[in-house]
Amino acid sequence: MKYIVVLGDGMADEPIDGLGGKTPLEYADTKMMDELSAKGEVGMVHTIPEGMKPGSDTANLSVLGYDPKRYYSGRSPLEALSIGVPMKDTDIAIRCNIVTISDDDVPFEDKTIIDHSADEISTEDCAVLLRAVQEELQDETYRFYPGTSYRHCLIWDKGQVVELTPPHDVLGQKIGEYLPKDVPLRRMMESSYRILKDHPLNMERKKKGLHPANCCWFWGAGTKPMLSGFTEKTGKKGLMISAVDLLKGIAVGAGMGVAEVEGANGGLHTNYEGKAQAAVKGLLEQGYDFAYIHVEAPDEMGHQGSVEKKVQAIEYLDERVIRPVVKAMDESGEDYRLLILPDHPTPIRVRTHTADNVPYLLYDSRKDAKSERRYNEREAAEGPFMERGHEIIGYLFE
Repeated sequence: MKYIVVLGDGMADEPIDGLGGKTPLEYADTKMMDELSAKGEVGMVHTIPEGMKPGSDTANLSVLGYDPKRYYSGRSPLEALSIGVPMKDTDIAIRCNIVTISDDDVPFEDKTIIDHSADEISTEDCAVLLRAVQEELQDETYRFYPGTSYRHCLIWDKGQVVELTPPHDVLGQKIGEYLPKDVPLRRMMESSYRILKDHPLNMERKKKGLHPANCCWFWGAGTKPMLSGFTEKTGKKGLMISAVDLLKGIAVGAGMGVAEVEGANGGLHTNYEGKAQAAVKGLLEQGYDFAYIHVEAPDEMGHQGSVEKKVQAIEYLDERVIRPVVKAMDESGEDYRLLILPDHPTPIRVRTHTADNVPYLLYDSRKDAKSERRYNEREAAEGPFMERGHEIIGYLFE
């Protein structure tokens, strides 16, 4: 028996007038998910424990069976594991986005955050900009490490976990009240704008009509994580397929395998087929019992506030990931159970994460169940409800 999770990050949403009162998931053309839901179970699950912030960190820990109340130590430390940062017990890891803020002639605190991803800047271009920041700001206390696209890591030696605001939570707002209270961190953010605003690479980006990646934004502080082994916990040998360091870091911390997929970038035009192929190969050729296929695109399109692109991301997930995985598994003759769900909603209306329940679809290749529910938020709300998200992996594993 093989087990698969396909996670469309931020895929859940709210009804949108422009879609005739439907959610993007409800509106999208998802023939494969419709086919599976007719033979499977559609319900709702609550992935964010009460009192915790709705993030991909806490939510994906839940889906993987790790109760965030027990295992969560901060977002950036998990990403640091993926990047290969050698964290000491006294280190604090902080996410360092390189974002776009307004370049109008006003004081730094009066500038506005325009784009948390700088038009999904490439890893190669962003590495050039991070090096410019490193050369001027890095010292024995603060060390910068490059990640993927706009997502990087700052390690603070003998630091402290300070309250920091995710940039995607305050898009379109003045940054002043959301800047770090810690003076050195705040000064580094302001200095990064001075370093990056006139960088030649950003000048070229603006000529091309792209947002400049002109400021470091710190958030997600935390301590060195301590996750129990996934195989010891579940009895299953697991493989992670994701473009983002957060998910790779969770996998590293849990002792799971990590598939590297060329062209997987966390954006709308990621290598969907490559992710599907990596999962199939892991399950059918490499001896893995479990594959976790994470696709970031729906979440990114939610942050961008693009209804059209979020619908497209969901359709790509259906046709270019789920369909080839199902086809390959069916042709192999291997029995399998498949769980499809988001980690959290990223509604177009708010352009950030919420802690609302998310719909799940559970399909078992051995069963010929009959269901009239399609896989979407509205119909899932009429099905079973799982209150503790970290228990859903056990439900998948029976």
